[in-house]
Amino acid sequence: MSVLEGKVAIVTGSASGIGRASAQAFAAAGAKVMVADIDGAGGEATAQLIRDSGGDATHVTVDVTDEVSVAAMVQATLDRYGRLDAAHNNAGISPVSGNTVDCPRSTWDAILAVNLTGVWQCMKFEIPAMLRGGGGAIVNTSSGVGLIAIAAMPPYVASKHGVIGITKVAALDYATQGIRVNAICPGTVLTPMVEEKAKQGFYNVDAMAAMAPMKRLGSTAEIAAAAVWLCSDASSFVTGVALPVDGGTVVGR
Repeated sequence: MSVLEGKVAIVTGSASGIGRASAQAFAAAGAKVMVADIDGAGGEATAQLIRDSGGDATHVTVDVTDEVSVAAMVQATLDRYGRLDAAHNNAGISPVSGNTVDCPRSTWDAILAVNLTGVWQCMKFEIPAMLRGGGGAIVNTSSGVGLIAIAAMPPYVASKHGVIGITKVAALDYATQGIRVNAICPGTVLTPMVEEKAKQGFYNVDAMAAMAPMKRLGSTAEIAAAAVWLCSDASSFVTGVALPVDGGTVVGR
C-alpha cells in the first residue's frame, strides 16, 4: 500500500516496540521517515531496517522532555526532507510507581515529563512545520488506561488520560487549518517494555491476554497499522478521537 506516498513522517520512541513497527509501517506505506528516539543505537537500527527494505529513513536522537531537542528534531526533518506531513508521537515510559500514596515524586515527574509534556512539546513544533506545508496529521500514543484506570500506576494512568485531553484540544485548535490530531489507545502489546515488566513479576502476560474479549495480546504491527490509517487520507474526516486498538478490552470491562 502506498497511502502515504510522497509524505514525510516523524515517529518518536521508534528504537523498538510499537515505535519501531510504526516507523516501518509508515515507510512501507510510502512515507519518508524520521526515526526519532533517545536511544541512538536503537533508532539507527530501526532506520537501517527501513533502508534495507527499500525505504527512506533517517535517525535523529531526541529527548522529548527537552524543548531544544524537540525543536532540533523537527528542524532536522525539514532540513533532510523539506516538509512534514505526519507524526506519530509515541515516546513513553512506564517505570514501576507504586500506588497513589507510595509513588515517589521523582517517578511522577519523570513519567509525566516523557508521556505527557513530551507529546505536547512535539506537537508544539510539529504543527507549525505542518502548517507551512499546507496541513498534516498527528497521532499521539495514549493507552487503554487513558480511557479507564487500573490500580498502582497513578502517574502512567494520569499521563495517558492527559494525552487524550491535549489531543482533543489540538484537534479543535487546528480543525480548520488542515491538521488532524488523534490519539491511539493500545491494549496490551508484547513490547520489550511489557516483557521486562513481566520478568519483574509486575505483569502476568497470560492474565492480561485473558482480559481481552479476543483472548490474546495485540501485535506491534496492529497498532502501527492503525497509526498509518489515522495519518492517511482514508481517515480524512476523523479528528479528536481516542481510538482503542485493544481486542475489545475497554468495552469488555
